[in-house]
Amino acid sequence: MSTSSTSATQALPPTLLTDLHISYIQKLGENKDDLTYHLTSHLRLNAIYWGFTACCIMGHPEALNREEMIAFVMSCWDDEAGGFGAHPDHDAHLLSTTSAIQILVMQDALDRLDIDRVVKFILSLQQPSGVFAGDAFGEIDTRFLYCAVNSLSLLGRLDELDKEKTVRYIERCRNYDGGFGSSVGAESHAAQVFVCVAALAILDRLDVVDINTLKFWLCERQLPNGGLNGRPEKLEDVCYSFWVLSALSILNGVPWIDGKKLEAFILSAQDPEGGGIADRPGDMVDVFHTHFGIAGLSILGYPGLVDLDPVYCMPAKIIEARGLRKGWKALERRQA
Repeated sequence: MSTSSTSATQALPPTLLTDLHISYIQKLGENKDDLTYHLTSHLRLNAIYWGFTACCIMGHPEALNREEMIAFVMSCWDDEAGGFGAHPDHDAHLLSTTSAIQILVMQDALDRLDIDRVVKFILSLQQPSGVFAGDAFGEIDTRFLYCAVNSLSLLGRLDELDKEKTVRYIERCRNYDGGFGSSVGAESHAAQVFVCVAALAILDRLDVVDINTLKFWLCERQLPNGGLNGRPEKLEDVCYSFWVLSALSILNGVPWIDGKKLEAFILSAQDPEGGGIADRPGDMVDVFHTHFGIAGLSILGYPGLVDLDPVYCMPAKIIEARGLRKGWKALERRQA
């Protein structure tokens, strides 16, 4: 091969290693004797949601066994609380309950769920201020508020929520820079911006958002290497490819960032041998960053991927079939 052709080959941009990522996700949790498997039990149901959603966005929902997945989800049911824990015999929590609902919706298996009891569990966690606690132990966070709004919407029971009280709390979390924090007075953070903006989108209350100010703040999250950070002076991280892009897509602002540089950054964080995506190039891969990296690529219009609904972080067709689509806008899907 000539020097010129070798240079041209080296200059080719990296591509999404779909087959390797599917294989990586399929192998997760196979070795139940591994210490890491037990140390991450508190994330198990969330991890199944991340892995399955990533497979769906890559166009391979069949990659994971449907009945085994549903059986595991239902084994995480906390009958005393009326919600789902992250693992069998764990206490119910809003984070894992939302993941369970999302999985059951994607697997067309909501008939396995006692919806009335789940709705009662979710509503019981709303505090007088309007925010939600994650569980009976009382930790509050705008993440949990989003989980409640997302879940009730997917279950068709959003009208049972005190919407005005919920919106008022989100409004109180808005900062001078247009962003939102985890609670009233907390600094703006891209992940909290997503949960607040997405909750407001579901509630049809984006009027609460200072849209242009927030879009500028989100665009400032992009660093020279193309990656995005969560707040000023922090390192880039692949997961913010979703947190920032999702909020921008809801606000019709995805073209405000350099999509090509972000795409290259995400792809550079892949493991070309074992599959999976890390937080940044050279680090250990995990299913969390794999999912959110692929989700970010979908919003950027990467070829061959399935459209992702950024409000619910689920395949867009599933959300559209339920009549829940909001006015978000991703980049047009490119041809391979």
